[in-house]
Amino acid sequence: MTRSRPRIVLVGGCFDILHYGHIYFLRKAKTYGDYLVVFIESDKNIRKLKGNGRPIHNQDQRKEILESLKFVDKVIILKDKMTDSDYLEFVSNIKPSVIATTKGDPMLGKKSAQAKVVGAKVVMIPKIKYLSTSKILRYLNVSETF
Repeated sequence: MTRSRPRIVLVGGCFDILHYGHIYFLRKAKTYGDYLVVFIESDKNIRKLKGNGRPIHNQDQRKEILESLKFVDKVIILKDKMTDSDYLEFVSNIKPSVIATTKGDPMLGKKSAQAKVVGAKVVMIPKIKYLSTSKILRYLNVSETF
């Protein structure tokens, strides 16, 4: 009997200051497959999305932090300038069985289209009520780059 290809689950995000919401999301995503791949946005992209004081941890640090989690199997840092076709190329190369996201993800439409191209299923993992990285930084009154 031959073993079928492992089920790859793909997720993406910034994962700047790792918090319980991230852990919950990543652990839950892994339950949908055998192998969890995490795309992380580059430092330059995060600065564009979140502002000059971000990220707190650089992309190599964020990669190492995520790789230290036992349920994360691979972390890939995305290029600085990602187009829709770049994302599709990355997804096509990974060939996930599942693309996991959270409710309210502004990229859901694009992720759903990518999933369709590679024959993957999109799963929505509920957001838990927890402070986001941005809210944690506001709470701590952090506004400078380290």
